[in-house]
Amino acid sequence: MFIIGGIQKTTLLDFPGKVAAIVFTQGCNFRCGYCHNPDLLEIKQICHPELVSGYFSKEKLLSFLQTRIGKLDGVVISGGEPTIQAGLYDFIEEIKKMGFLVKLDTNGTNPQVVERLINDNLLDYIAMDIKAPLEKYSQITGTYSLAPLGRGKRGVGLHYNIQKSISIIMQSNVDYEFRTTVLKSQLSFDDFEKIGQMIYGAKRYYLQKFVPSEILNKKLLSESTYTDKEFQTICQNLKKYVEFVDYR
Repeated sequence: MFIIGGIQKTTLLDFPGKVAAIVFTQGCNFRCGYCHNPDLLEIKQICHPELVSGYFSKEKLLSFLQTRIGKLDGVVISGGEPTIQAGLYDFIEEIKKMGFLVKLDTNGTNPQVVERLINDNLLDYIAMDIKAPLEKYSQITGTYSLAPLGRGKRGVGLHYNIQKSISIIMQSNVDYEFRTTVLKSQLSFDDFEKIGQMIYGAKRYYLQKFVPSEILNKKLLSESTYTDKEFQTICQNLKKYVEFVDYR
């Protein structure tokens, strides 16, 4: 099963250096308050998709992509969290056969899925969200465990999966970036030091300004991010950990 939540037919921004389409999958195992795709968090089974205006089945999406061969360089698969989709592997296989490059956006909670896709040469770019230092993950993502816990400690499975995904991505031959959405009230300067240590030696890391818009937790609409000057300071501090750091 591969459940599609929506598509963006063209983007010049989401796949570095490429013209791409974005496929948004339904369902996510996080509940980040600042999520700007809250309508994609729950998996919604549609009994009669032919009656829903604008609905894209997998078959309809693949037919659309057939018409874009030679016009698009690649396809971005975002969400939601794509790696919780059982049909992700088969879907990527099909679009790779069409000749498209593939970028995967992931929260890193399913390292075994990411590793299999990498090992089978099905990914050309990976963007992994680093939500926070490990000790703040449960608080910011609204969850405590996404894998079997060890020794009765909450969050152990989640922490392991995040660290494992970071390691897999950094040791692969696939181009990648790490990125963090920044609310000033959630992440301190010290938190960024800890994140830098988590991804020490990484190729590329972006800090993303929180933009109040359509988000999951409406209470955060009054929140702010750091100033440009503060972002510049954070980026400069992080350069001792990561090859390239910037904010956007």
